[in-house]
Amino acid sequence: MIVEQTIPEHLRWQAESCGQLGSPLYAHLLTRAAEDVEAGGPVARVLGNRQATNASALALRLMGTVHRLVLQGDAPKLAATYPSAGGQADPDAAWSAFTALIEERFDAVNAGIERPVQTNEVGRAGALVGGFLEIARATGLPLRVFEVGASGGLNLRWDRFFYEARGATWGDPESPVRLCSYNSDRALPFDVQTEVVERAGCDAAPVDVTTEEGRLTLLSYIWPDQIHRIRLFRAALTVAAETSAPVEQAEAVAWTDARWHPEPGTATVVFHSIVMQYLGERRAIFKDLVRGRAADATADAPLAWLRLEPAGPEAALRLTIWPGGTDATIARSGFHGQNVRWLGVP
Repeated sequence: MIVEQTIPEHLRWQAESCGQLGSPLYAHLLTRAAEDVEAGGPVARVLGNRQATNASALALRLMGTVHRLVLQGDAPKLAATYPSAGGQADPDAAWSAFTALIEERFDAVNAGIERPVQTNEVGRAGALVGGFLEIARATGLPLRVFEVGASGGLNLRWDRFFYEARGATWGDPESPVRLCSYNSDRALPFDVQTEVVERAGCDAAPVDVTTEEGRLTLLSYIWPDQIHRIRLFRAALTVAAETSAPVEQAEAVAWTDARWHPEPGTATVVFHSIVMQYLGERRAIFKDLVRGRAADATADAPLAWLRLEPAGPEAALRLTIWPGGTDATIARSGFHGQNVRWLGVP
């Protein structure tokens, strides 16, 4: 659902979200930015009359553009307050440097805001992995995995990460990506082994993580006081260099229609995480396509739909497997994949 907001409302909404998700630096900066817009300051001038909705992600586009300048070495005063650039988080000092940077680099910030937000949150694999393993358990088949809104494709390599939940583990213990943010009384299905025989993704504006430009783009949208997310991202880049996962520039519905079909001897999975809000009017068409294709599934060529999407103040992991069409919420987690609580398949 797209929610229309005034720019100050949108900035305060994002500030509250950042605070709840553990970024006091962004919570402070965005709160001050909302006040600045109301006062007609530099943030008001650079944002202009742009559309402010949850789908437009205007606040995150502003913050990502500024963070990019910091990471490029173009904002030394602000860098001193950004832990991602080696600084010490200081919200008050950051605000002064933030507005000064907008004034000094107005054209660069104004142009950068036009870029879409691109996140590739590796932590979400901590929730997704349970869904993939449940599909493997239910079907007994190797997996073909296709991701919609894949960004740089890092989570297409989910089977190359290492997971640990209350002493139970799954995956390669030598993997540099280690996910352990679990808070679940139920045991995850870490007793299941599976093989990914095909992996691919699509995105409206895919990011090539093998390039410096691509890495910078994704890093700029990670909140600068969340060093644990930055470390996970950099570890996932190492995995990506060793495991191919092509991401095509394509519209979600057309790409899914072409790629997501049963293949004998494999379970074919379409999955996504925190993507539906960006599809706008195409969301209903996408869902109809997925459900309509289900009639083609057989026991030897099953189809599965795995999605981690917002459900109130957190995300819900839902899984549907065809034939049969059994559908269930099998886990809940934070929007960045933290604090996974496994519910299991009923």
